[in-house]
Formats: sequence, structure tokens, C-alpha cells
Amino acid sequence: MMRVLSHAAVAAALCFPAVAMAATPVINVFKSASCGCCSAWVEHLKTNGLSTRVTNVDNPSDYRERGGIPTALGSCHTGMVQGYAIEGHVPAKEIKRLLSERPKARGVAVPAMPLGSPGMEGPRKDPYDVFLVHATGRTTVYKHYN
Repeated sequence: MMRVLSHAAVAAALCFPAVAMAATPVINVFKSASCGCCSAWVEHLKTNGLSTRVTNVDNPSDYRERGGIPTALGSCHTGMVQGYAIEGHVPAKEIKRLLSERPKARGVAVPAMPLGSPGMEGPRKDPYDVFLVHATGRTTVYKHYN
């Protein structure tokens, strides 16, 4: 009996990575139809292995508000994934980190539209912060980019 359980456990462990990859969460992105940088950010997410579902809306800030992200951290689009709000040009790496660490938070945000952030690439690259918005509404720097 013990040998059968051991083989079953090994089989399950070997199959788990395939199951995990098949269950990639979908980021629901809410943006205006005319925003090119939002579309470029969505392409950044896809290029980095994240799945998206894009919905063009009249007022993307409504979704930021629903996600509990303060207005001061606003940008041009909002994503929602697994109970977290993703505001603005957040790098895919930080979204993956958020989903891996699962902090008690409302989500992450990159305020405004900093040059050099994903979707805002160009000849200039400004430093910017990715903020973690805690469940209390307090923010801390989750990652600084130069």
C-alpha cells in the first residue's frame, strides 16, 4: 500500500508544473479605446508570459476606484487579477512577484506615465517606483526602477 501511495505522490509532483502553467491567471485590463500606451503595456504583459483580457471603457478611473487604489496613484489604465488591482505601467516582473508573494494588499501602482516604464519606452528613461497599496490604503515602495 505504501509503495502505491509513493508512486502516486511522485506522479502528482511530476504533473504539477504542467497544471500550474495551464492555470495562468488572466489580467482583466480596463482602458480607453484610443490609448496607445495602454496597448503597448498589454503587449509587454503578453511578451512576458501573462494572459490578458482587454476591455475598452469610457472611464478607466472607475476601475481604479473599485480596486481601492488612491486617486493620487492614478494612471491611464487599471488591471484586475486574483483580487488585486494593477494600476498603470507596472512591469510584468512585479505583477508576477505580487501573485507569487500574495501580500495582504489592494494591489500595485505606477502613478502617472513615467518614461521608460513598460508601454512608455522611448529615448529617455526616468526613474520610477512601483508602489504596493496595502489593505489599509497605506503605500510602500515595492520596487524602484532607475
